Amino acid sequence: MKLNTLIIGAGAAGMMCAAHAGPGTLLVDHAKAAGEKIRISGGGRCNFTNLFAGSENFISQNPHFAKSALSRYTQWDFIDLVARHGIPYHEKTLGQLFCDTSAKDIITMLRAEMGDTPLWLQTTVAHIRHDSAVFHATLQKDGRETAVTARNLVLASGGKSIPKMGATGFAYQVASDFGLNIITPRPGLVPLTFGDQFKSIAGTALQGRATANGTSFDEAVLFTHRGLSGPAVLQASSYWNEGDDVTLDLAPTTDLFAALKKARGTAGRKALSTVLADHLPNRLVNYLADGTDLGGNLADWSDQKLADLAQRLHHWHLTPGGSEGYRTAEVTLGGIDTDDLNSRTMEAKAVPGLYVIGEAVDVTGWLGGYNFQWAWSSGWAAGTAIKAKHA
Repeated sequence: MKLNTLIIGAGAAGMMCAAHAGPGTLLVDHAKAAGEKIRISGGGRCNFTNLFAGSENFISQNPHFAKSALSRYTQWDFIDLVARHGIPYHEKTLGQLFCDTSAKDIITMLRAEMGDTPLWLQTTVAHIRHDSAVFHATLQKDGRETAVTARNLVLASGGKSIPKMGATGFAYQVASDFGLNIITPRPGLVPLTFGDQFKSIAGTALQGRATANGTSFDEAVLFTHRGLSGPAVLQASSYWNEGDDVTLDLAPTTDLFAALKKARGTAGRKALSTVLADHLPNRLVNYLADGTDLGGNLADWSDQKLADLAQRLHHWHLTPGGSEGYRTAEVTLGGIDTDDLNSRTMEAKAVPGLYVIGEAVDVTGWLGGYNFQWAWSSGWAAGTAIKAKHA
C-alpha cells in the first residue's frame, strides 16, 4: 500500500493532523476507539483549551519552541472550529473551556474534519525503516499484515501517562531508532505521595498555594490517603524533582499574623485553635495541633509566637516520598528533544518526512486545557506543512 502520510496515534494531535495533511493519509491506532484520552478528560466533558493559552504555560528544555505553532493555530482558532460545529461549551474557571454535554462531541468533530481519511483501529505498526525516499512499515490488523510505504511518517502516539488507556513509549523508541534525542520522560500533573502521613485528614481540601522549585500555583489543595493532590499540587508536581521539597501556603489570600493579632485584641479568651479554624479547615487545625503547640488562649500568644506560627503556616515545607507515577499522571514531561525538530513544521531536522507532534514532544502544558491546545496547534502545524509540501 502506497501512502503519502502515515500517522501513528489517533488521539487529539493525530486526528488534528489527519484533518489537515491532505490526500493519501492513513491514521492508525492500536486502541479500540479513537480519542480515548479526549473521551475521559475533564470528567467526560473535555477541557479542550484555555482562553489564556500561551507559550509561558508550557514546560520544555527550549521554552521558545512552542511559540511558532501556538501563535499560528491559537485557542481562538480551535474555539471557532468548535463553534462552527455547533458544540455548546462554557468557561469553568481560570479560562478553562469545557463541553456542555460530552467530550465525545470533540471526537465527533475531529472525525468529521478528517473527511474521507481512513482510520484503522486495533492496528499495530512494526518494522519501520527509511530508505532516504520513503518510510516502510508493516501494519498488523485482524491477524493480517499489510506492507506500506509512505513519504511522511507522523509520530502522534503520545507519552507514557495513563498506561491503562494503552499509553506506551512507542514514539520515543521510533524516534530514538532514527537518531533523535530523548529528554528523559517522567510523570507530570501527578499527585505526590507521603505514605500515610495525611491519612487522618484524607478528603480535606482548601484553597492554597503549592510551590516547587520557585514556581507557585494558587488553586485547591487536597489531602489524600496517599499524600497530596488537587490542582495546585498537580501543577507544582510538573516542576518538582525527586528529593525536592514542596511548600504549601495554607492561606495565600490571608495575612494570618495580622488576622490572629487582630482577633487577640477582640477575642483574647478564645482558644488559638478555635480562631485558627476560622481560616483553615477544622480537621487540618486538629492535625496541625498534633505536631505544633497550638494550646492556650490567644491572649497567651505574643506577637513573636504568632508571627512564627503564621510563617510556618504560610511556608509549610514538605518532602514527598515520590509521586503516583504514570498510573495517574495526566501528562508526560520530557520526550523527543525539540532541538531535533523544526518548530514551524514539527519535522525532524535530520530525517526528512518524519514528524513528531503532541505529547511525544518535550513540550508539556499546565493543567487546564493547555495540553489539548498543544495537540491542536502541533497537529495543525505538521498537517498543513505536509499538505503544502505535496500541493
